Amino acid sequence: MAKDKPRILIVDDEEDICEILQFNLESEGYETDVAYSAEDAVTKKLKKYNLILLDVMMGKMSGFRLAEKIRKDMGLTVPIIFLTAKDTENDVVTGFNIGADDYIPKPFSIKEVVVRVKAVLRRSSGEIQHVEPVITSGKFKLDTEVKRLLIEDKKIDLTRKEFEVMRLLMENEGRIFPREDILSRVWSDDVVVTDRTVDVNITRLRKKLGEYGKCIRNKSGFGYYFEV
Repeated sequence: MAKDKPRILIVDDEEDICEILQFNLESEGYETDVAYSAEDAVTKKLKKYNLILLDVMMGKMSGFRLAEKIRKDMGLTVPIIFLTAKDTENDVVTGFNIGADDYIPKPFSIKEVVVRVKAVLRRSSGEIQHVEPVITSGKFKLDTEVKRLLIEDKKIDLTRKEFEVMRLLMENEGRIFPREDILSRVWSDDVVVTDRTVDVNITRLRKKLGEYGKCIRNKSGFGYYFEV
């Protein structure tokens, strides 16, 4: 029996954006539905969707408010990716605190949206819970058992924290991690660390990666992610 296609609900009051997203996501093999307002979205059977792409700035009910209803009132864990022109640090923090799985600022590239959608669906389906000992992406090979990074089969010497940052980013390729999230995951056992700690380690890590340092990317106001 063929595996059911993931179902995605696109919630945005801009019809042109909905049409573009719907066309491209269906081209990638997903089934999609569209709601042009948060009020329209709540009339749908939201539990049947594998992912919701949700605009923040809409009519009477905002995307943030809809996400709160989905998480608190409906008790649903369906993954949510915010699509929005609101890109201040406070907006990003608000989105993640509500329970967003990712946050993509407008204007965005379709390629970026597709990469993020695939990454979130992999995580939500549990696929990344069983990570292979060697994570491969492009010319990168990260051996999680012997704690070694190879680029074009050349060993890159990393500190323990640098390795853990690299592992976090490579295991979740395309996903943006705010500094606070990286701190909580990599420096959870340290008493005194700051956001600057992440920046310093990323800078050192990029330098060690040489020309491939550009694969560790920064979305201003959002955080860091890995993409070859």
